[in-house]
Amino acid sequence: MISHITIDRHDARYDHHAEQAVLPVTVHHRDGHTEPTRLVMKPGQVELYMVQLEQIIHTRAEERKQDREATGCL
Repeated sequence: MISHITIDRHDARYDHHAEQAVLPVTVHHRDGHTEPTRLVMKPGQVELYMVQLEQIIHTRAEERKQDREATGCL
């Protein structure tokens, strides 16, 4: 059974002929076993995740700012 998947620290690439982006990832199983594989996305999926990741980055920055203000560490 799969526990989670992590993004590998390798560059994503775009395959023009297949019209898809490829991102190296590692699948982590609950028994501790791992296996490398690829996350394959169509251009529309890449654009959707770009928007969602930008929102996450913005939310994180805002929450960190609020934490600093609450503790007086500006």
